[in-house]
Amino acid sequence: MNASDAPANPCDQALAAWCATAGFDDATTVAVAYSAGADSTALLLAAHRRWSGQVVALHVHHGLQAAANIFESHARAFCAAHGIALQVERVQAGHASGQSPEDAARQARYASLARMATAVGAAVVLLGQHADDQAETLLLALSRGAGLPGLSAMAARFERHSMAFARPLLALPAGDLRAWLLSQGHGFVDDPSNIDQRFTRNRIRAQLMPAWEACFPGFRNMLARSAEHAAQAHRLLDDLALMDLADTGMPPAIASLQRLARDRQANALRHWLRHGEGVAASAAQLDELLDQVAACTTRGHRIRIKVAAGLVTREGDHLCYEASI
Repeated sequence: MNASDAPANPCDQALAAWCATAGFDDATTVAVAYSAGADSTALLLAAHRRWSGQVVALHVHHGLQAAANIFESHARAFCAAHGIALQVERVQAGHASGQSPEDAARQARYASLARMATAVGAAVVLLGQHADDQAETLLLALSRGAGLPGLSAMAARFERHSMAFARPLLALPAGDLRAWLLSQGHGFVDDPSNIDQRFTRNRIRAQLMPAWEACFPGFRNMLARSAEHAAQAHRLLDDLALMDLADTGMPPAIASLQRLARDRQANALRHWLRHGEGVAASAAQLDELLDQVAACTTRGHRIRIKVAAGLVTREGDHLCYEASI
């Protein structure tokens, strides 16, 4: 087979579509989060083809499993073979009390990627999450009774630690990426933790995803549309919360909150806690807080409700959040 007859990397078109909407300067350094797995390998090769000499692979060694050394060794060998610059950082991803190991690892990973990308002068970090990941994220959110933030699944673009991140492959099925890599003989590493069905996401991947495919072919695109509808609704509710908080103040004045309908109170309080204090209230905590706000009709009425690791209390005419020390 001639090189011109070889099947195109499915990531090529996805990157072209992303560039058309991202306002991206082709002369800027691009970083790719490279785990050495199939998805990030296909993305890295497409990015290297598009921006040869301007791509830096970023590999985070979590140290959470014995295979982590194998991932790093493969990443180094692969990047050397293809002439791709590589940065590696080892992190300690231990979780705090009350925090899941997965969440701790994810936070450590994003912080590490942002540090490495900043150090090499990259304008953006490209992530390899694909349509299957998006569908799994939405199904996981549904299984937990999530609200709109969870049902919005993964954003195509976001910022963290003062670094821009993008997911250009969210419309591509995982099977297409893996099939292309195998057809071209490109090596990658399979993470053994991905088949451990003690993790809910892995059970969704192994059991629910095949059932959805059998019953609803093309379900990935349908779930992606649902996630985008949820994301749009979430953005609108955030806009409404900002309007209401402009009237109640930050932190919110209790009397001003009481003039709002209960649903708008909930929306405003959720936004205040999330964006103003960096915490999220459970549904039960928020309901209790709303009841306390409604009952707060006397000067001496106290409010004291646990939210996350701190407390929402009354301070004069306003609510306040006291983080635990």
